[in-house]
Amino acid sequence: MKTITVPNKEQLSEEAQVILSSVEKKMGKIPNLYATIGYSSSALKAMLETEATLAHHSSYTAKEREAINLVVSQVNDCDYCLAAHTMLAKLNGFSEEDTLAIRKGGVEDVKLDAIIKLAQSIANNKGNAGNAALEDFYKAGLDEKALVELTALVALRSFTNYVFANTQIPIDFPAAKSL
Repeated sequence: MKTITVPNKEQLSEEAQVILSSVEKKMGKIPNLYATIGYSSSALKAMLETEATLAHHSSYTAKEREAINLVVSQVNDCDYCLAAHTMLAKLNGFSEEDTLAIRKGGVEDVKLDAIIKLAQSIANNKGNAGNAALEDFYKAGLDEKALVELTALVALRSFTNYVFANTQIPIDFPAAKSL
């Protein structure tokens, strides 16, 4: 089987290089997964634009988005995204114990718990969350806008999870604890 390698920025298209230079300025590095997605500048651009749009005009705080990222990455068994998003979750105020509880699919906060459980259900059931998870989501005070955005966030994280699953590129973040 062909081994996928993490490309150097110079190996990618001019458009991908420009995008990754911007990522490097913002993050201080180019994560291996972003560089690998850069094989397709269109996919990289779409992913980053979707992420930015959902961050700036979202029903969810950065902390809630990281909880969604963690639970979806757990469902999809993505060690790369679990490592990256555990680090980001901690930077957004979660403790190590919080990240583990989120990955297990349950927290005490009613609203966050409903968000996590719905994201988990969507990821587990190929998009069809089921009535109970949806009902709890709405009971927690979330609305249709939040549902659509949650679905977009699950799809976005699943994309990066799937890229890692099919490339198995080296993880360049501290490993997340096993459950």
